Amino acid sequence: MSRVVAPRPDGAAPKRTPRPKPGPATTRQFDPLAEPQAAAAWAMPNRPSRGRLFWRRTRARLRPLVLMLLVVGAVSAAAVGLQRFGQGGNLPERIANLGGRFGLVVTDIKIEGRDKTPLAAIAEALKIRKGQPILAFSVSAARDRLEKINWVQSAAIRRQLPNTVVVQITERRPNAVYQKDGRFVLIDRAGDVVTDSAVEAFEGELLLVVGDGADKAAAGLIELLRNEPLLMPRIAAAQWIGKRRWNLQMKNGTEVLLPEGAERLALAKLVELQGSIALLDRPLKQIDLRLPDRLTVRAAGDASATKPIPPAPTSQTGRKT
Repeated sequence: MSRVVAPRPDGAAPKRTPRPKPGPATTRQFDPLAEPQAAAAWAMPNRPSRGRLFWRRTRARLRPLVLMLLVVGAVSAAAVGLQRFGQGGNLPERIANLGGRFGLVVTDIKIEGRDKTPLAAIAEALKIRKGQPILAFSVSAARDRLEKINWVQSAAIRRQLPNTVVVQITERRPNAVYQKDGRFVLIDRAGDVVTDSAVEAFEGELLLVVGDGADKAAAGLIELLRNEPLLMPRIAAAQWIGKRRWNLQMKNGTEVLLPEGAERLALAKLVELQGSIALLDRPLKQIDLRLPDRLTVRAAGDASATKPIPPAPTSQTGRKT
């Protein structure tokens, strides 16, 4: 509520009582240690005793030693357990047998990648039987034995705990049948023997190569022949001559002499002649392609004469028949 000021008798404006001018701000002074809470906040912490400081330092130094003692104790307890419950002549064998007590035994064997390798040979190399502790056999030793089988190029074995052994086999691929000294064997691309048994199962499927060193030289010729599907079914065998060139024995009895180092061009020429004049369908004893600018043939029943290639018969319209 505002205060009403009465007018003066002389008509002058009423005087206002002057307000005191504000002086400098007064600040309340207090002692921060006067109250108990403030005193506790400002007080310096108590210094620990010498005994407590010594214990802190000793505890920090003893901590690694205590951890080491715990680890040694755990290992010792495990060793005692193995000695007591495991059976075997050495530690790995005891561990494997102890694992077998807890159900880590072989119940399943998976073989992947196997096609031609005999199962009996694989079983003999693995030396694993069902019910055996899965940790009791050497994976590396079993792999080494597997890779000694001729059919096996490489092998990998892994344990799939708790009960499965997985065997991954990469087999060699037979590339040809090699005949030497009356013996037939399957060889791979490198010329190494794959097997000497059941070779007859590949008759007609793989090329027969003959001659000293033909096993190592066959891969190049076979690669060229695979690019000429018109010729491959007609060839019965290939003979390596003088460790330097090939003769092809065709199924109809014709012998084709290929030049040294120029087999690709000679085979392309032979395919061209077969397409134009059916050269391989004629009763010829020999076709000589060794000279790059000349082709000679020998007719069947002619042991000596060399004749040029006769032209294919044509009709009156000029077309080949």
